[in-house]
Amino acid sequence: MPYSAEHKQRTRARIVECARVLFNRKGFSEVSIDEIMAKAKLTRGGFYNHFQTKEELFVEAVAAYQDFNPVDRWPELDFDPGRCGTAFARQMVDVYLSREHLDDIEGHCPMIALPSDVARASPGVKRAYCGLLERMAGMLAQSVDASADAQAARQRGLALAALCVGGMVLARTIEDDAFRDEIRAAARATAHDLID
Repeated sequence: MPYSAEHKQRTRARIVECARVLFNRKGFSEVSIDEIMAKAKLTRGGFYNHFQTKEELFVEAVAAYQDFNPVDRWPELDFDPGRCGTAFARQMVDVYLSREHLDDIEGHCPMIALPSDVARASPGVKRAYCGLLERMAGMLAQSVDASADAQAARQRGLALAALCVGGMVLARTIEDDAFRDEIRAAARATAHDLID
């Protein structure tokens, strides 16, 4: 009996999530299809029912983060998707630059976990990564200043996204906890100054 469309969709989502976790942990080139499928508790042959290549899966794993809800991953953080304006932007910055996000390697946003891998990847992966950045910057731009013209709002949204991503990329590479916290705090304070 063939599997239902819903079952196939759930299986595909499980493969994507397992791949995302492994890519975050090890990077694209260090993860095999066999390893992804083993983590998903499926056979290698099943992979090809959903994806033609590992790179196609990489595109989907990066793009899947666009629907990420931090409350699902870190319920202890103060994040309310119903907040509006600068309150929404501040909480977004705070969650992104949080210790919980930094310490959760498997839950990292692909923009901080995979920039080197993406830089060497196919145009499809780069488009997915760019889409993620555009979404983040767009959300921040819409939240900070409703009276600003579109270009000024976009510039501020991009600057905020760059502070968040750059702060986390740097903090992720540092072993000294105090310095990691100092980097995140500096990025957060500067981001808040841009928001207010």
